Amino acid sequence: MKTAAGHLTYCTNIHPGENWVDHFAQLKKFIPAIKQQVSPDQPFGIGLRLANTASLELSKEAALKEFQQWLKEEDCYVFTMNGFPYGGFHNVVVKDQVHAPDWTSADRVAYTIRLFRILAALLPEGMEGGISTNPLGYKHWCNRCEEEKNSYTESATLNMLLVLEQLVRTHRSGGPLMHLDIEPEPDGMMENTSEFINWYFNDLLPAGIPFVKEKFNLEDDQAAADIIKTHIQLCYDVCHFALVYEAPQRVIERMQHHGLKIGKLQISAALKADMPADTAARSMVTDAFRKFNEPVYLHQVIAKRNDGTFIHYPDLPEALADEGNPAVTEWRSHFHVPVFLDKFEVLQSTQEDIRQVLAIQREQPFTTHMEVETYTWDVLPPALKQEMSLSVSRELNWIRTQL
Repeated sequence: MKTAAGHLTYCTNIHPGENWVDHFAQLKKFIPAIKQQVSPDQPFGIGLRLANTASLELSKEAALKEFQQWLKEEDCYVFTMNGFPYGGFHNVVVKDQVHAPDWTSADRVAYTIRLFRILAALLPEGMEGGISTNPLGYKHWCNRCEEEKNSYTESATLNMLLVLEQLVRTHRSGGPLMHLDIEPEPDGMMENTSEFINWYFNDLLPAGIPFVKEKFNLEDDQAAADIIKTHIQLCYDVCHFALVYEAPQRVIERMQHHGLKIGKLQISAALKADMPADTAARSMVTDAFRKFNEPVYLHQVIAKRNDGTFIHYPDLPEALADEGNPAVTEWRSHFHVPVFLDKFEVLQSTQEDIRQVLAIQREQPFTTHMEVETYTWDVLPPALKQEMSLSVSRELNWIRTQL
């Protein structure tokens, strides 16, 4: 829905269905009920997630026309998509495979271009669109040596430029302006603002400027750089940046300082807790984290030591195995918990980061796309589960109140 601070929606990756028939059935079931509770009198925006199989099926003319007609009848529109998870996201073990295929793969390129073609057909007239994607790949797949990492990054970046070329051609031929929004996360090839900025200026622009100049007959480096900055932006996932202990004001100021754009704000919350020195008190905290140790998604933990340095655990079990570490004073864990709650028994959430970033967006909007991404409803502890449309509506209404 349109707010004074931009378009607000939620990501439909919470609804199962890796083929289009099943996912469309879920949209039909939940979207009208959610719209009635949050946007009964104005068009409701959708943050669409399509698995690769679903994208192939929705690319067919008959399926696309049927969906367009349904959107019109329900007074809904699509303005953003989630192109991060390529394959199964429900009822399977996802873990690090959420990054597969990574950006070194032709399959990732083809999938992303296909999503943009679908988005171009769905976008309302005059509205820009964005698709979030993974941060090149997963660090632990490429950590043997610096040379290997550099080769991996170069290959992934060159593949991303193939998508950029299609976005520029679409816009130049009269189609919508669309951008690919890179989403850093812990243990991704980019997991914080510094790594994103370093990649942008040390890898993307050096490769992209000559690429764009050649493809589009340009002579000016700045013009080519401006095209890249228009079509490749940041997806600022609040949970992910809170996990790496980056304050919202710092993220936004650094992006603006370097002239880089934020294409999408993903509104999500991580778990956190201070780690008491007292053994019994610490056991209460780690036992609470243990309740969230489910087998489907990655729950990276970043622990803060008393000297201000950090320990990165690739998943919650590794952190739990080191729960007695006396140097650790705080844990933050990747678990997209409901954004309208700030406490979970002895645990807290990083909701304060959401409040801060929405306050900035309210006063000085830095993006036009806002998307709630609480996708762990199915694996939450029973006490936190509610009927889906009620849960989503409560999140959207809470965010609208903050705005």
